[in-house]
Amino acid sequence: MRELTKLQVLEQAQEHNVKFIRLQFTDIFGVFKNIAITVEELPKALDGKITFDSSVIDGKAVNTEKEIRLIPDPSSFVIFPWRPREGAVARLICDVANHDGTPYECCSRSVLKKVLNEAGSSGYRMRVGAEVEFFLFHTDDNNNPTTSAHDTAGFCDLSPVDLGENARRDMVLTLEAMGFEISSSHHEFAPGQHEISLKCDDALGICDKLVTFRFVVRTIARRHGLHASFMPKPADGLSGSALHIFQSLFTGDDNAFCDRGQDDGLSDQARYYIAGLLKHAGSFAAITNPLVNSYKRLVPGDLSPCFVAWSAGSRNTIIKIPADKGEETRVEVRNPDPACNPYLAIAVMLKAGLDGISNKIQPPSPVTGNLFCLPPGEQLNLGVTRLPRNLGEALQLLKQDKLIFDTMGEVLADKYITAKELEWSQFENHVHPWEIDRYLAIY
Repeated sequence: MRELTKLQVLEQAQEHNVKFIRLQFTDIFGVFKNIAITVEELPKALDGKITFDSSVIDGKAVNTEKEIRLIPDPSSFVIFPWRPREGAVARLICDVANHDGTPYECCSRSVLKKVLNEAGSSGYRMRVGAEVEFFLFHTDDNNNPTTSAHDTAGFCDLSPVDLGENARRDMVLTLEAMGFEISSSHHEFAPGQHEISLKCDDALGICDKLVTFRFVVRTIARRHGLHASFMPKPADGLSGSALHIFQSLFTGDDNAFCDRGQDDGLSDQARYYIAGLLKHAGSFAAITNPLVNSYKRLVPGDLSPCFVAWSAGSRNTIIKIPADKGEETRVEVRNPDPACNPYLAIAVMLKAGLDGISNKIQPPSPVTGNLFCLPPGEQLNLGVTRLPRNLGEALQLLKQDKLIFDTMGEVLADKYITAKELEWSQFENHVHPWEIDRYLAIY
């Protein structure tokens, strides 16, 4: 992440004729929010003197209002390239603080910073990369999103079959203009499905990029008359969308996951980290896979990462070890989806991995082949279990895991779980079209 001072932000705003600044932040679910100020208010904002109502962070308005402060990160200053040059619009990503300046309990960005500081005290610096999948759908006559795919292309197809190529190119160019480093982009397996890959950055920087990514991709899609959806499983018969997160720890300039003396190139720290992820995977699923819909993607199948195991090549395991080794050695976690709050997701995964390292937990042996084809008994013999089958199960596991619960903090965790339990209850109590189609004529 680049470093900017408050003075440099003020100078750049003047140099580029910025008129409006969006102070951006996320609620506890990772939904991007903002308030807009004029450039005349920028010095006040940079001093953390812009206040607001905490309910926008908590995801729910209650009878009592708590005043919070928005604390901009100067390094996140960027000008939106699709806005006019005269009267330009810029943004700053903010931490959220209490009135006395202490971190607000429900600021997920602050939760991540706390875990990163813990890793730093142990000598570790986290690097993270991401592959983000999403769909491009048509909109109806009222500009409302549909689930009608924009094309009929498949994996890595190109134009004229891949009708989303121009939109995807504009997305990449816009992201690069905003300081993103893009490693690749291509059409994914399902009609209308795409992937853009972000190069590794420090953990906080990649989270800032991921929340910005969703905002930018949807904005550019709209300019093409399309709707970009990050819903994990938007339609029956289509592949689900994933957020593959690549993780590594560095000590100084050295990759702590690399051991060139081992046949597989993995250090003891890497194995302990993997074991920690596997130990807590079921518990943090409610964070990495936060929707009722998330678990429609995580059903057993050839391409589904629903098994709590690790491998060098299986698509069924939640952890895969990429072939690149040496300084490129990293752990790929495949079960998260792009609807998650990336600050919380990376915070709980890092904390789980650090738990593995500090307690020197040994992982089971890596698996090979298609786990989907193995009987459940053989899966258990290999030490393989399944992720929770639904959001309700995931929330129960989250409540039982003290390490993950404490990582979130009691206030944030309680509010998150309460909201998600209500979401699950509403789903359970709703009569769905499938039930009508299946039962009404018979019973």
